[in-house]
Amino acid sequence: MSTPKSKIKQTVEQMLGPYLEDNGFELVDVEYVKEGSNWFLRIFVDKEGGIDIDDCGTISEYFSQKLDENDPIPEAYFLEVSSPGAERPLKKAADVAKAVGKDVYVTVYEPIQGLKEFEGRLLSFKNEELLISAGKKEHVVPYAKVASARLAIIF
Repeated sequence: MSTPKSKIKQTVEQMLGPYLEDNGFELVDVEYVKEGSNWFLRIFVDKEGGIDIDDCGTISEYFSQKLDENDPIPEAYFLEVSSPGAERPLKKAADVAKAVGKDVYVTVYEPIQGLKEFEGRLLSFKNEELLISAGKKEHVVPYAKVASARLAIIF
């Protein structure tokens, strides 16, 4: 019987969180997904100035050892540690707050002014509302209605 994905994510965050914080890294996201017949445990990590391949290797070695000691996942899987990339997901309110002044792509659960997607500059995040400038229009998006958000590269 497999362990629920949410439990695995929570366990990984508890096991890895203190190590990452102590070493100046930020845990961006944890995914446990099945692709074809294989399971993948993906750890997305970042730090001020960006993360490099050596950082990923160091974190992977540390975490592989921790996983071997605790063995929280019964099935076989591949461990991947990587950067969240240029279009980093904004998972928490704190992530959104840090993105003020940057370009973002936001989807919402239900239309706001007839729109379900907003792409533009995040002007502010105050009182649980995002203010996004898209072209000549500004949109107020309640944080509670955000389905997903990420940094965006706008050409």
